[in-house]
Amino acid sequence: MIGDVAVTAGGCHIFSGCGYPAPGLQDFDFKPLFTIGSFNFTKPELIAILCGIVVIAFFWVAFAKPKLIPGRTQSLGELAILAVRDQIVRPVLGKKGDSYLQLIVPMFFFIFLMNVMELIPLFQFPAMSRIGFVWPLVFGVYILYWYLGFKSKGFTGYFKSWIPPGVPWPIVIFGLLGLVEILKYTIFQPFTLGVRLFGNMFAGHLLLTIFMVATWYMTSLSVGLLYAAGSVFMVLFVFLLESLVSLLQAFIFSTLTATYIADSLEHGH
Repeated sequence: MIGDVAVTAGGCHIFSGCGYPAPGLQDFDFKPLFTIGSFNFTKPELIAILCGIVVIAFFWVAFAKPKLIPGRTQSLGELAILAVRDQIVRPVLGKKGDSYLQLIVPMFFFIFLMNVMELIPLFQFPAMSRIGFVWPLVFGVYILYWYLGFKSKGFTGYFKSWIPPGVPWPIVIFGLLGLVEILKYTIFQPFTLGVRLFGNMFAGHLLLTIFMVATWYMTSLSVGLLYAAGSVFMVLFVFLLESLVSLLQAFIFSTLTATYIADSLEHGH
């Protein structure tokens, strides 16, 4: 990323009289690696495929031939599942949530890997900062959300569960409570679920790019080295922050998924 900006700027630095090559939306667009018809296969698609393969391959190797006394890979796989179960699924769904581990566990690690790719050399890009990768996850979660709601509560019962119990119907109809609840379940919840993940990874990547480019721009055999050193410190700080955010956003998305599943299964509002 920083190399692309440097090339675009012609190799200039702060004391050479050129302007600062400010990062922006152009840093989220990539040249196609190859093209099939009208479809352009770019770096983010490659990252998504690699992350999916890594998650599938890891759990396949870990549990293809499970042993009573687990080996190293199986032990890591069991620790990964137990971590998601005990920190995300059971606090929200209880033991009945164990049947949804096969959904939430790979989802958590797929999102985490997609995010943490920003910090890995050569890749250096969080695919979840492209919202096109987020909406399919949100869409899949909400298909399951509504399916379980209809299955457990019935067609009319599911829609009735949107309204808090004990609220008079005139308030629901004329007090706009009904409209607010409809917007909550059909627009606000899926929108915030997706935008939260996308927004955090987009902002983090842009911030990290800004300080990396600033470090390069201010580096020169003069007083500029002092400014560059300060920018390097911010790069390290944002790097550590993004490490935490990558994990936190995977945790939040998975926890909200478990919460929505619990809401579909519970008969109370």
